Amino acid sequence: MKPDPTSEEARPADAAQAPPAPESLRRVAVASFIGTAIEFYDFYVYGTAAALVLNDAFFPNLSSLNATLASFSTYAVAFAARPIGSLVFGHFGDRIGRKSVLVASLLLMGLSTACVGLLPGYSTLGVWAPLLLVLLRFLQGVGLGGEWGGAALLAVEHAPRGRRGLFAAFPQLGPSVGFFAATGIFWVLSETLSDDAFRSWGWRVPFLLSFLLVAVGLFVRLKISETPVFAKVMEDQEASRAPALEVFRRHPKEILLGAGGMVVAYGLFYTATTYCLAYGTKTLGVPRGTMLAVSLVACLFLAAGTWLAATRSDAGGRRRMVLVGSALAVVWGLALFPLMDTEQPVLIALALGGALFCMGVVYGPMGAYLPELFGVRVRYSGASFAYNLGGVLGGAVAPLVATRLQSAFGSSSVGWYVSAMAVVSLLCVLALPETRERELA
Repeated sequence: MKPDPTSEEARPADAAQAPPAPESLRRVAVASFIGTAIEFYDFYVYGTAAALVLNDAFFPNLSSLNATLASFSTYAVAFAARPIGSLVFGHFGDRIGRKSVLVASLLLMGLSTACVGLLPGYSTLGVWAPLLLVLLRFLQGVGLGGEWGGAALLAVEHAPRGRRGLFAAFPQLGPSVGFFAATGIFWVLSETLSDDAFRSWGWRVPFLLSFLLVAVGLFVRLKISETPVFAKVMEDQEASRAPALEVFRRHPKEILLGAGGMVVAYGLFYTATTYCLAYGTKTLGVPRGTMLAVSLVACLFLAAGTWLAATRSDAGGRRRMVLVGSALAVVWGLALFPLMDTEQPVLIALALGGALFCMGVVYGPMGAYLPELFGVRVRYSGASFAYNLGGVLGGAVAPLVATRLQSAFGSSSVGWYVSAMAVVSLLCVLALPETRERELA
């Protein structure tokens, strides 16, 4: 088979080996996409359940507002765990390879999610029920903390020169598909089961499906090979002994600014999905099935924005696309809740769809942008930590802050909060360089 003409095999900085065959590249794209889709499905199943039912199942003795805040707090625990997971899995990903670490993260995430579906509620276990829920949510976060960086590197480090944005689009589409699947399953259950059945056992079904999804993900991931870039590092015995220490010493600016660039993506997503789902059903009184259906429509906007921006970043640059998405988000944050407050399904779909489209424009190029900011010896650790630190700053607190702001100052204050996060990301990315032309090795 002839080498891919777009590869970098002639460049001295690249791995001294033939580029992967087209069949191998397709396998890599599928593996990175399926893995992130499954892991983010697991993560979003919890977010949807937190907005709809976990407050009743695990915090029945609290007031409605405090139970919602408690449910969102268990939701936030995973974000605090994600940087820990990024350092643990990043260490081994930079020491022994991307592939084996991705298999471990998938197992940890999937089994933790499935166990939530088996966990008895407060009425059976008492105080142990929420405590075990927090533990499983923490393990979810550790697993997901190691997932994204490895999946992005799997795609980017296999990709031919000039097509890294395209290949990185596949793992970046995983959240769209995972969210669509999680929301779709909850919508079907909500529409086909009585409210009592849904709250009693129906909400557990999406969690239990994770057993099957983990088996599928493992089957796919065990068939892929190590990335050529990292294989060359291992061949030359140049792997870092302490990648976390090395990346903090050499790349503190890239870590902090990269995390800041991710803030708006997380803030938009978890405000427009988890918080708005709770706000629409409990504050506005929109039927649960309607809000879930609207969220499904909005998810299509996320996928469109992600694919458009990621693929365009190969020609127009990563930095430019992220700046465009952040600027759009500044404006859309102010329109989000006036549209939501109409209580009209079409306008709610427009509100959420517009927010998720802006998020996709930021998020899509990040699959290539964050890995390109770091050298190969510390790339897994650096890209993963920046990505997940942005999740703590933008995603963990968004539903909690939004709930408090809305109760104290009204829904418009939540929109201003979203716009403020977009300004933070805009300023951070302005301080970063363009990376499209950088060598990966």
